[in-house]
Amino acid sequence: PDLLPTCNGEITTMSFLQDVVDILLQYVVKSFDRSTKVIDFHYPSELLQEYNWELADQPQTLEEILLNCRTTLKYAIKTGHPRYFNQLSTGLDMVGLAADWLTSAANTNMFTYEIAPVFVLLEYVTLRKMREMVGWPGGCGDGIFSPGGAISNMYAMLIARFKMFPEVKEKGMAAIPRLVAFTSEHSHFSVKKGAAALGIGTDSVILIRCDERGKMIPSDLERRIVEAKQKGFVPFLVSATAGTTVYGAFDPLIAIADICKKYKIWMHVDGAWGGGLLMSRKHKWKLNGIERANSVTWNPHKMMGVPLQCSALLVREEGLMQSCNQMHASYLFQQDKHYDLSYDTGDKALQCGRHVDVFKLWLMWRAKGTTGFEAQIDKCLELAEYLYNKIKNREGYEMVFDGKPQHTNVCFWYIPPSLRGMEDSEERTSRLMKVAPVIKARMMEYGTTMVSYQPLGDKVNFFRMVISNPAATHQDIDFLIDEIERLGQDL
Repeated sequence: PDLLPTCNGEITTMSFLQDVVDILLQYVVKSFDRSTKVIDFHYPSELLQEYNWELADQPQTLEEILLNCRTTLKYAIKTGHPRYFNQLSTGLDMVGLAADWLTSAANTNMFTYEIAPVFVLLEYVTLRKMREMVGWPGGCGDGIFSPGGAISNMYAMLIARFKMFPEVKEKGMAAIPRLVAFTSEHSHFSVKKGAAALGIGTDSVILIRCDERGKMIPSDLERRIVEAKQKGFVPFLVSATAGTTVYGAFDPLIAIADICKKYKIWMHVDGAWGGGLLMSRKHKWKLNGIERANSVTWNPHKMMGVPLQCSALLVREEGLMQSCNQMHASYLFQQDKHYDLSYDTGDKALQCGRHVDVFKLWLMWRAKGTTGFEAQIDKCLELAEYLYNKIKNREGYEMVFDGKPQHTNVCFWYIPPSLRGMEDSEERTSRLMKVAPVIKARMMEYGTTMVSYQPLGDKVNFFRMVISNPAATHQDIDFLIDEIERLGQDL
């Protein structure tokens, strides 16, 4: 009640916001302090009982509000902590954080130049630069920032379908033949999710076999396309993955592009995780062939460390997104405005309300330059190689696949002493399956570090270590290995 816009609320407001900033700054400094926990873990029932989170009729005091802020951060995971390796998006970038604060203060919507003049222009400039880096001549084409890679992939499906059958927009799926899409068995679940949401159906997504390193096998792709056509289905999209979620594998894009060209199928590249490597002269060869794609997903909030969310869909053909999605809402997109209407980009989005995601990426890019992002990415890849070299021949470790990882994903089993001499048997497998989950639970209870695990195909639970936080060092990798051994010795 004492804050702006209350009359004479300036002083109280300034002091309240200053207190909030102090809380945030303390949290930021703590995030990089290795002597603090990554997480102060409590079970859901404990957290619910310990504090009153309920919403009441009567307002709380500002002191209580500040306390709420402190409590929330106390139990938040420090995703910027140098020993947090749990997700593909880690780290805490200072310029990105500043940009996010500014974006929240400006609090506008991305639909028109009328209400987001600078932001709309920055989106235009940034997306064009990203398309240039993909390799499309002069950065031609179109694009949009969407709420995460799953939605970007769904946009690609939507646009590919529209390109082949424009009548689907008015008439729906009943008016067109049975469509099928193809993606690798290691691809992200969002490809199937998008097919479900768009009424194409998950059964219409055909999973292509991968080699032992997790890359799509082009000959199997071609075989399945021919098979689908013989059954009378219409192949409309191939989604290749540049940086798979678990193995960090890069599909062979040139071979896939050749097949897509031969059968006239839309080629999408899901580079949500691996797209950042385009910034690195040393590593971008892993995406050779991406310039032949019709669309690309690229999430700067992963490898590039931009604060969540920041996901771009890039489309090679200009105007296609607009004709696919526009609805001509006359209260937003009036045709008789006094400026160039091409900057009213909202009608090409699926969303109406759309958050400003571009500013943090743009400001970070200004602050670092492409070379700064390159150094950051190269460092993370070097750390992954360091980890791989350290454990590949170490007692008690087994690699999930042979050879140096292509991305920062390092997949391995920790074998406790009790299992080391055992013959490969059902009993050994069922015991090994329980090792990673127990070590992970202990990590969280101690709060020292976090790394994810999962089973895949016929492989039981293994650790998937990923590095995207430029604050991590060789010492943090050493710490992780020691910690796994400390917590798993007795299993």
